[in-house]
Amino acid sequence: MSALNRTDTSLLGKWWWTVDRWTLAAVALLLAFGGMMALAASPAVAERIGVDPFHFVKRQAVFLCLGALTIIGVSLLSPKGVRRLGILVTLGAILLMIMTILVGVEIKGASRWLNMAGFSLQPSEFVKPGLAIVAAWLFAKRRMEPGFPGFQMSIAFYLITVAILLMQPDVGMAFVVSIVWGTQFFVAGLPLIFVTLIAAGFVAAGVGAYFTFDHVQFRVDRFFGPDADIGYQASRAIEAFQKGGIIGRGPGEGRVKEVLPDAHADFIFAVTGEEFGLLACLFLVALYAFVVLRGFGRIMKRDDLFVLLAVTGLLSQFAVQALVNMASSVSLIPPKGMTLPFISYGGSSTLALALTIGMVLALTRTRPDSHGGARGH
Repeated sequence: MSALNRTDTSLLGKWWWTVDRWTLAAVALLLAFGGMMALAASPAVAERIGVDPFHFVKRQAVFLCLGALTIIGVSLLSPKGVRRLGILVTLGAILLMIMTILVGVEIKGASRWLNMAGFSLQPSEFVKPGLAIVAAWLFAKRRMEPGFPGFQMSIAFYLITVAILLMQPDVGMAFVVSIVWGTQFFVAGLPLIFVTLIAAGFVAAGVGAYFTFDHVQFRVDRFFGPDADIGYQASRAIEAFQKGGIIGRGPGEGRVKEVLPDAHADFIFAVTGEEFGLLACLFLVALYAFVVLRGFGRIMKRDDLFVLLAVTGLLSQFAVQALVNMASSVSLIPPKGMTLPFISYGGSSTLALALTIGMVLALTRTRPDSHGGARGH
C-alpha cells in the first residue's frame, strides 16, 4: 500500500486512507491466529473421524481467505450500500431459515443447516448482522420521520426472526439476536417503561425456554443443580487450561484435541490455552476488546443515528459471541455451541463474521460528513 498516497482518488486509494487501519490490522491478526489454530487443533479431530488429517485445515483456509475478501469488499461500501446489503441479507437469511425447517439437515435434534454444493450453510449466522442493519435503519428513520412505523416494523422483524430460530430450535442464537436488538432499541431512545417491559420479557422468555426445550433444561440442571456436572467436554477444557499454564505446552504438544469432539470448533479456546498458555488467551481477549472498543470510539462523535445504531448492534453481537464462547470454555456458563470469532472452524460463522466486520469498517470510515450532516441514508 506504500504506492498509495493521499492524493490518490482511485477507489482503493480512497478506501486505504479512510478505513480504520488499526482495526483492519487487529482483524488480520485474528484471521492469521485462526489459520494457525486450524493447523494445531483440526488434524487430531480429522484423524479421529477417519478423514484426511488436513480436511478441516484446507476447508478453513478457504473460509478464511473468502472471509478476508469479504471484509475488504464490504468495507468499500457507502453507508447507503451497507443498508441495502443488510436488507438483502436479512430477507435472504429469513427465507433460507424457513427452508432449513422444511428441508434442512437435522443434526443433534436441530434443523439449522442446508446442504449446498458439498458445504453446509447455516443461514441463522447471517441473519445476525442483517437484522442489526435493518433495525438500525428503521429506528433512525423513525427518529427522522415521526410518523414512520419504524419501531413497529423493527419489532415485527425481530419477532419473526426469533420465532423461526426457536422452531429450528436454536435458543442460543435467539438469545444473541435478542441481546443485540434490545441494545439497539435502548440506544435508539426507548422510554424507560419499555426498557423494563423488554427486560421482563427476556426473563420470561428464558424461563419459558427452560420449560419448553429439553436440551436447555438438561444443560441448566446439570450446570446449576445440586449434583453439578459441567460435562465431559467442559471438564477436559478446564484440564487443558490447567496443563497449559502461563506459556503453554508448545505447538502441537496439546492432548485435549485428541479427546474433545469439538476441539476445532466450540472448544478451540481450550486448545489455545493448553498449547500456547494463558498469555496467548489474554492476547486473544485483548484483540477482541480492541476491535470492539476501537469501533465504539470511532462512532462516538458521529451525528448519524443510523451509523451509531448499526455499529452498536454489529459490535455487540461480535463481543457477545466471543464472550459466550470463552465463558463456556472456562465453565462460567453452560456450554453453548457458539464459535470463537475467526478462530473456530466453520464456514457460515467465518463468512457471517467477515460480513459483520466489513460493515463495521465501512460505517466507521472517515468521510467529509463523519461529524455531522449525514442522517438516515
